[in-house]
Amino acid sequence: MSPDKMVRMANQIATFFETQPGADGAEKVAAHINDFWDPRMRQQLLDHAATGGGGLSPLVRAAIAHIHAPAA
Repeated sequence: MSPDKMVRMANQIATFFETQPGADGAEKVAAHINDFWDPRMRQQLLDHAATGGGGLSPLVRAAIAHIHAPAA
């Protein structure tokens, strides 16, 4: 998937959870990504974040710590 599309998708998830009550938005974003994104997509997102995470919203950046890396 193109990095731009991946960033857009992750940011759309974050935008949704920003509207929800509670202070656990990062955990909810990560849970959604862990539950619904293909392992390759999760790895691509983690790799993108590790190289600076250009374009990722602050909430997605906070969620990165809770996203599960795919099993090797």
